[in-house]
Amino acid sequence: MDIRSDQHRYPFCILWTPIPLISWLFPFIGHIGIATSKGIIRDFAGSNYVSEDNMAFGWPTLYHQLNPEKVNGGSEAWDNSVAEASDEYKRRLHNLFLDNCHSHVSLALNTMRYDGKSNWNNFRVAADINLHGKFVGFCGFLRQFLPFSLILLIIAFALFFLV
Repeated sequence: MDIRSDQHRYPFCILWTPIPLISWLFPFIGHIGIATSKGIIRDFAGSNYVSEDNMAFGWPTLYHQLNPEKVNGGSEAWDNSVAEASDEYKRRLHNLFLDNCHSHVSLALNTMRYDGKSNWNNFRVAADINLHGKFVGFCGFLRQFLPFSLILLIIAFALFFLV
């Protein structure tokens, strides 16, 4: 159950990566995936496509490892739920606002009834990773916040010199 970021293995984790342009302006909005018990990353990367170990916008910058003991059936139930959600999303059209990568992760968590709950949704998943996630090293932090910081710096300089 060890995180091996050098090998891109994040067992029992929800994973986050920034989306170019969108995350540069709003760093709390990004792309999300879920990993199996062996750390293999699955993410709904586009219509009828769930990738395996190839997140749509690059390797994760943030991860939150969940507790497999909070799944009735343990790691086998976890893996079955991730597979079931992935199979379902291989038949779905991607919609940026309604049926997206967050929905895929929510379905997996609801299917396994993580923490005894079946009310996971896009906002709860995003809040969970943003509040409890850990950065994949300093480079992960930079990938997440450097573009946003540079934009703020440019705006501050522009306001300072133009006003």
